[in-house]
Order: sequence, then C-alpha cells, then structure tokens
Amino acid sequence: MVPRLYVNVDHVATLRQQRGTRHPDPVVAAALCELAGAEGITVHLREDRRHIQDRDVRVLRQTVAGVFNLEMAATEEMLAIALDVKPHFCTLVPEKRAERTTEGGLDVRPGGGSRLLERVVGGLRDAGIGVSLFIDPDAEAVSASQRLGASTVELHTGYYCDSPRFSTAAERQLARLVVAARAASEAKLRLGAGHGLDCTNVGPVAALPHLEELNIGHGLLARAVMLGMERAVAELRAAIVAGATGAVGPAPPGLPPP
Repeated sequence: MVPRLYVNVDHVATLRQQRGTRHPDPVVAAALCELAGAEGITVHLREDRRHIQDRDVRVLRQTVAGVFNLEMAATEEMLAIALDVKPHFCTLVPEKRAERTTEGGLDVRPGGGSRLLERVVGGLRDAGIGVSLFIDPDAEAVSASQRLGASTVELHTGYYCDSPRFSTAAERQLARLVVAARAASEAKLRLGAGHGLDCTNVGPVAALPHLEELNIGHGLLARAVMLGMERAVAELRAAIVAGATGAVGPAPPGLPPP
C-alpha cells in the first residue's frame, strides 16, 4: 500500500503573518499541492492563530478538491468551529502557547484530560466528522485512542526524524513505529503518521505496515522555497512510493519484519 500524501500548508501562512499581508496565500498553495499530486490538505488552526486563520479554514473547506484535515486542540472553541466548518476529518493534537511546533503526542491516558477528549471526539463523530488522534508511537496509546472512540491514529514521527540517520537511535525509533502500527491494525484503526518528515527520511516510514496517510508540512515547504511547489511535491511523492514499494533498499538491521 502506498500511503496518501496530505500536505500541511501552515507555514505558508506563517510567512504571510510575518508581514501581515495577504500573501503568500495558503489557499493558493493548497491548490498547487493538489495539482502536483497531493491527495489532501492539512492545516492546524491554533488557539493563538499564529499562522492559519479562521477565514483560511473556511475558504479551504470550500476549495480543497481532495481530503481536508483540520488539526486542532481538544477545546470547546475548536469543537464549535469544526462543527460549523465540517472538514472531512479532524486530527486532535496537544497544544502549548510557548512551543514552536507540536512537541509530542496527546496524553490519552485515563485521567490525562480524557473527559474533554471524549466530549470532543463524541461531538465530532456525532456530526459525521472523522476523528484522528495524534499520539506517540506506543501500543498503550493506540489502545487508549480506540477506547476514546477515534477512528484513526496518527503516529508522531518526530522522535525518529530527530535521530541521526542510519543510527541505532533511528533504528530504535523506527521499531517503535512498527510496533505501534501493528497495534493500530489489531485495534482496527486507520493509520497515519507525520511530523519532521521530508524526502530524505520518509522512505522507512512509508513502509510501515498498514499505513494509509502521511501528513507532511515544514520539510516539504522548506524544499518548495528552493525548488518550487510542484517539484517539491512530486519529489516527495516519489520518495513515498519508493519507500512503500521497497525501492529504497532493505530496512536497517534489527527491525521487526513487516
């Protein structure tokens, strides 16, 4: 299975907000990504509105041809916005005002804010909106996500991406992802992955068992600044296909077999 590519265009909006102008427009960026082969678009409407704005979300919902994924914190405000906009699905993520980007997976343990999570997950499901939880690559987190009522889990790949390439640390983090991917399949949950991925490191992640989608933003957009959006998306799609089909060579030694 070759996973679908959902491009996160948050940082197009970051550049726009730096000057308070209308450009570059994440809506235009999303259209270019889809024309280049992306199957969907992801945006994170943060509580502090540091990049994506409410209007962006509404216009993207009307214009994205493929899947529109809204990342958001599990709050009453964001639930109300999602119920109004009705994206295809919502990915619930942890959020801290001081962080540069999302630093880890949701705390889905009982007592770790699970009551609010249950309410938000239930509200989205009742409205017919798919629900994904962004979690650390851990079998227990997968089980907790199933109990909360999620239909999808997105595995946090940042720990793998932050490890030196081809190192023992990277091998260890990739093994964690494999175990969590299998747990998601056993729990009958759809599987996604994302955070820190680019065309140089996505191959082994694309080969995860049962993986259906990848959410990739900063690494792709950083490449697009140099090469252009169309070429950056095409290059990343090729890397995903190569990884998923085994064209990038064998996995590092010591990994569990697929």
